[in-house]
Amino acid sequence: MKIGLYFGTFNPIHVGHLIIANHIVEHSDLDEIWMVVTPHNPFKKKSSLLENHHRFELVYRATESYPKIKPSNIEFNLPQPNYTVHTLLHISEKYPEKEFSLIMGEDNLNSFHKWKNYETILEHHHIYVYPRIAEGTVAHRFKNHAKIHKVDAPIMQISSTMIRKGIQEKKNVKPLFPEAVWQYIDEMNFYKK
Repeated sequence: MKIGLYFGTFNPIHVGHLIIANHIVEHSDLDEIWMVVTPHNPFKKKSSLLENHHRFELVYRATESYPKIKPSNIEFNLPQPNYTVHTLLHISEKYPEKEFSLIMGEDNLNSFHKWKNYETILEHHHIYVYPRIAEGTVAHRFKNHAKIHKVDAPIMQISSTMIRKGIQEKKNVKPLFPEAVWQYIDEMNFYKK
């Protein structure tokens, strides 16, 4: 079984994440996509994050009606900050019968050479890249690489940062979420200050 791992802090998860995940699982050779909730991305400040269990709950609610998209908290019990190379090693040992690939935006591919042990990741895993509007071109070393697959997914200009700012400014951001996700955010008064 081929699993695509879509890592993110998902702070919060929104329709853009779901559109990309659903498009990739429906238009590639992947059988499932696991939305891996990252406790701490080494490139992001931790102070702005909701607690892990709340972000996992949001992802759980967002993916409930998508049989090929699953929430994952696999990184919650791993050492922090979370490095993808360590998570991939752990998850491959835990599920030896599954083949894991990475899903990332084109902007992340541009900085992929800065990731810890990126050569090891490429040696053992495929990467599915979705388009982003980003400055810069893909590094030459990654162009036409046998393990990097470009997926013609819709370009999403929705960001969690924009959503959090909208909530603070009392804007109506409800259309950017599945109903169950918005209900939880609203009930819990998340991102209001």
